[in-house]
Amino acid sequence: MKAGFLVGGLVAVVTVAVVGVSAVTMVVNEEQAADRARRANQSCNAMLGPITSGPAGSGAAAAAQLTDEQRETVAKIIAIGKKRKMPPRAWQVAIQAGMTESGLRSLAYGDRDSLGIFQMRPSMGWGTPEQVTNAEYAINKFYDVLIEVPNWAEQRPGESAQDVERSAFPDRYHQWEPMAAHLIGNVGLVADPTGCGEGTGRLLPAPTKQAGNAIKWALGQQGKPYQWGALTTHQDSFDCSSLMLQAYREAGVTLPRVSRQQFQAGALLPVEQAQPGDLLFWAYDPSNPATIHHVAMYLGDGKIVEAQQTGVPVHVRPVSFTENELVPQAVRPGV
Repeated sequence: MKAGFLVGGLVAVVTVAVVGVSAVTMVVNEEQAADRARRANQSCNAMLGPITSGPAGSGAAAAAQLTDEQRETVAKIIAIGKKRKMPPRAWQVAIQAGMTESGLRSLAYGDRDSLGIFQMRPSMGWGTPEQVTNAEYAINKFYDVLIEVPNWAEQRPGESAQDVERSAFPDRYHQWEPMAAHLIGNVGLVADPTGCGEGTGRLLPAPTKQAGNAIKWALGQQGKPYQWGALTTHQDSFDCSSLMLQAYREAGVTLPRVSRQQFQAGALLPVEQAQPGDLLFWAYDPSNPATIHHVAMYLGDGKIVEAQQTGVPVHVRPVSFTENELVPQAVRPGV
């Protein structure tokens, strides 16, 4: 839940039909431009969204902290990926997995019998201890498993890393996305991994007609009561994530049920660059997506629509990008 927005002891419910209409008009008008861009870039992977979740250049600082050993591992991941004709997205998945599991080091220890760069377990059929602690073997084995993952190249790198590693903490892989994106450009000498134009990790599809439809539907629920755990098959009450799920479902986009999962359900971008229809999130620790507890829909012009908390009906209110607990990334569903 999100703390109430109170004025004089009463919840401030802002009626901004004009804001809603202008937001819808903007995203619908931009659909034609987005269609033209998609047709012009049919061979690219723009619809995967950005390959970095942080602001432009945010991965460079983390990459600069790597040791010689870690950078050597990165170079091997990229070299083997190139030799196998794996796309840069595969290198990024491996870098994020390796950084999360071992800090990109070939460890001779780990949880239970986990060993090596990717903490592979000999007891689970990954190879002998000697093999999984051999960097070349481990990297090739990782790629062997990755290419068997359905649609691995059509989802965020951290999700593909989780599909290979099957960790009990799947969100950990996402934190290294900006650094890995920087490395595949800097070490791998790939200026444009998506193939959609210059600027690694900075291309993001524009808001779509679906976002406009989701906004219209969400605004139509204003005044309905908040209910924690509200059914997603009914529209008489909502909690924060059920409002987002149903709004986008009406627009033809499927979202997971809870806010923490919805954070993984689209392309990430700096919250200051949010556009109408993007989702904003609040967390007890804004740097840790596992602590997300609230989600709302951005309308543009510094306004959101949300189902806030018990006793507060669905409403529109002002939002500040410096607001307490606001996560520094927004999510663009459906891209």
